[in-house]
Amino acid sequence: MSTPRRAIAVLDYGIGNLRSAERALTRVGASARLVTDPADVEGAAGVVLPGVGAFGPCADALARSGLRDAAVRAIDAGVPFLGICVGFQLLYDGSEEAPGRSGLGVLRGTVRRLPPSVKTPQMQWNALASLRPSGLLAGLGAEAWVYFVHSYAPGIGPETVATCDYGGPIAAAAETGAVWGTQFHPEKSGVTGLAMLANFVARCAA
Repeated sequence: MSTPRRAIAVLDYGIGNLRSAERALTRVGASARLVTDPADVEGAAGVVLPGVGAFGPCADALARSGLRDAAVRAIDAGVPFLGICVGFQLLYDGSEEAPGRSGLGVLRGTVRRLPPSVKTPQMQWNALASLRPSGLLAGLGAEAWVYFVHSYAPGIGPETVATCDYGGPIAAAAETGAVWGTQFHPEKSGVTGLAMLANFVARCAA
C-alpha cells in the first residue's frame, strides 16, 4: 500500500536510530512513518533520509535496501527531501571517507574530513551562521544553536545556506529547490531543531 499523500516517508535502511527522526516529525504535527519498501515512497508528501556513522556503510545499506532509487525518483519528481547528517552527505557525489562509493549526486562535490587543527568528531552544540534566506531557517533569526556529531562535511557551495565555525567555516545546511540538508541533527537540537523540522513539514504541505 502506498504512503498516504499527507505522510512523510522516513527512509528506514537499517542504519542508526531512525525512529528519533520519525518521532520528532510527529511532534511538530506531521504524519510520518518509517518505510522499508521502495513502493511506499511513492505518493509521500516528503522524504527524509537520516544517517549516522560512516559514509560507506550508509551508501551500501541504502543501495541494498532498494531505497536509493526511490530517493532519486522522489528528488527528480520535486518531492520535498531532507537529508540529515550522513543522509545529507549522501546527497553529494561522494566522500573521501569511502573512496569508490557513490552518493546520490544531487549536490555537486566531495565530502571531506574536517580540518586537522580540530578534534574529530565535532560532537557539540555549535552556532549556525546564516548565509542567505532559506525555508529551512525561516523564523530562526541570524544565529541558532544546533547539535553536531560528525568528522566529515561537504564543501561550501552555492547550495549552502548556513555554516558553523569549527577550525574555519564548515558547511552546516544546504537548500536547493525542494532538496534540503543538515549536517547537524535537528531531531537532537531542541526547540530550534523542531522549528526547522516544522519548516520542512510546512514545505511538504504546501
